Amino acid sequence: MRVILACIGRLKDGGERDLIERYTGRFDASGRAVALGPLSIVELTESRKTDANGRKSDEASRLLAAAASASLRIVLDEHGHSETSEAFARRLGGWRDAGIPTLAVLIGGPDGHGEEALAAADLRLALGAMTLPHGLARVIIVEQLYRAVTILSGHPYHRS
Repeated sequence: MRVILACIGRLKDGGERDLIERYTGRFDASGRAVALGPLSIVELTESRKTDANGRKSDEASRLLAAAASASLRIVLDEHGHSETSEAFARRLGGWRDAGIPTLAVLIGGPDGHGEEALAAADLRLALGAMTLPHGLARVIIVEQLYRAVTILSGHPYHRS
């Protein structure tokens, strides 16, 4: 199952980008053995609309266009469902086993997601109760994708 990570905003060079590259590489290398990957990351610029609702709507339409080939969409949302790493891995494995060819994970801009993106979500996922910078949220979701691969493959990276 291919994975698309579509994000509003571009990361600068530095620690967050380095971590994302590290975990993307690990996900791609290890994921093949469990039929997950590759991971494609699409960075979209923030909207230039003057009002928050206009920005959210514009960004939602561009995120959905970037994820148009996906059969399933996870929208990262502070009001979404939280789950353990093990439950997330089981969910990914179930989707893979059901023959889902492509999954997209959408990360909105500073104003959050527009209604279009929320309505298109198959899962609204919260990474925790605290608000995270978007770059850090990207690191966390890419690490969790890699962790899911290790859980599904029985690799000792994840110890519980």
